[in-house]
Amino acid sequence: MNNLAWDNLYREAPKWFRDAKFGLFFHWGPYSVPACQNEWYSRNMYAKGTEQNLYHEKTYGNLHDFGYKDFYPMMKGERFSAKEWAELVRLSGARYAGPVTEHSDNFSMWNSKVNPVNSVNYGPHRDIVGECAKEFRAEGIHMLASFHHQWLWGWFMSSDNEADVYIPDNEKFYGPALPLETNRYDPYRYPDQAFCKTWAKKICEVIDQYAPDVLYFDSRAYIIDEAYRYQVAEYYYGSRNIHDGIITYKQEDFPKGIGVYDFERGQFSKPKDFPWQSDDRLEDNITWCMVQEPKYKSSERIIHQLCDIVSKNGNLLLNVGPYADGSFHPDAIKILKEIGEWLSLNGEAIYETRPFSIAEEGPTAIIDTDFDVDKIEGQLNFCNTPDEHNEIFTAQDFRFTTHGDTLYTIALGWPKTGEFHINSLKTNGIYKKTIQCVELIGSGEHLKFHRDARGLHIKAPESKPCESAYVFKING
Repeated sequence: MNNLAWDNLYREAPKWFRDAKFGLFFHWGPYSVPACQNEWYSRNMYAKGTEQNLYHEKTYGNLHDFGYKDFYPMMKGERFSAKEWAELVRLSGARYAGPVTEHSDNFSMWNSKVNPVNSVNYGPHRDIVGECAKEFRAEGIHMLASFHHQWLWGWFMSSDNEADVYIPDNEKFYGPALPLETNRYDPYRYPDQAFCKTWAKKICEVIDQYAPDVLYFDSRAYIIDEAYRYQVAEYYYGSRNIHDGIITYKQEDFPKGIGVYDFERGQFSKPKDFPWQSDDRLEDNITWCMVQEPKYKSSERIIHQLCDIVSKNGNLLLNVGPYADGSFHPDAIKILKEIGEWLSLNGEAIYETRPFSIAEEGPTAIIDTDFDVDKIEGQLNFCNTPDEHNEIFTAQDFRFTTHGDTLYTIALGWPKTGEFHINSLKTNGIYKKTIQCVELIGSGEHLKFHRDARGLHIKAPESKPCESAYVFKING
């Protein structure tokens, strides 16, 4: 990536993004209709003999007579309300959000002139991105547009020669017929100029119509010719000069410094000196979309994950998938509201904070994790990877953040002994100031504490101010 003027496009994360810390996005599309296993149904239904293929043929018929396009009219979105989505985002405490703008399935969720296969012409017959942009911004929420459509190259190619993807009249739905090997992560045949041009035109159209505050790119964007990736970045940052806009990207799909690096389902053992983002899912199934028997992570698990990520200079972008009708599962709504309730009380330790000299203390080990190329290729071979970070934290586990002169220490458990011991804040340790005041946010009780060569020792009040995690506000 040396022949183009990438240096002119280098962009630091804007202050609003660094302050926001928490975002939501929503995998919603025709794949939400079968709701079978995951959002890769649109690809895997065409792979003969796989679970999703066998389910499809048993439930809907053979691939010649009932293809992915036949789900379009079944995705009615009759309960979709961008206003209700915006309210849910607000209640969750997320500061930026957006629907998946186009997944890998060539179904654009906006009023597109570039792609006739869109949510206005098919499915709900509504401009999903446009409605969300309007209502989210009315709530003060920054707008995210996520793009996955580089995966369309080879996505629908089937091991069934009679599948509808090979019928010439269906090319507008699935793209041109290609060698089957193009559905690999790193194909021998890279996208042609026509595909790359359309890839870029779709993104530029979204930029023109909605001016998103975040352009999120899923993995595999590297297969797009560099000139078109540069064109998109230059158009966003340069020609359109989106105020305080930022690109997020994965692996080495864009040059370092062109935006914020996104580590899918990622976490770090140590704080980083650069802002980063982890996108992860509320779903506790191995899916990013609604499935027939959905399971969800607890609010405590997400709150702990958010505290850990923020302490290490990151943001958490959390996914939740709605039903085909555009509504959310009651359990998902409940959990998101619980996260928001915790943030409404303790948000000063999360929003607008920056890392302390250390991020963590405690016995529960955190290892560096990313959904890297090996794991992507495993998914392509139908080997889904379960979550690797499901740590059980204790009252001895702490996370640290700062805002100005204030140090926040977040306890990830409540001590049975009745006392918190924060070893890192011992006298003559990393925190040089004399501690004058310790406050437990949400508790009206006066806290007794003392500090010695072993640590800062705080007597727990009689009652918890909240659940999941407990924030001490420390002023020196």
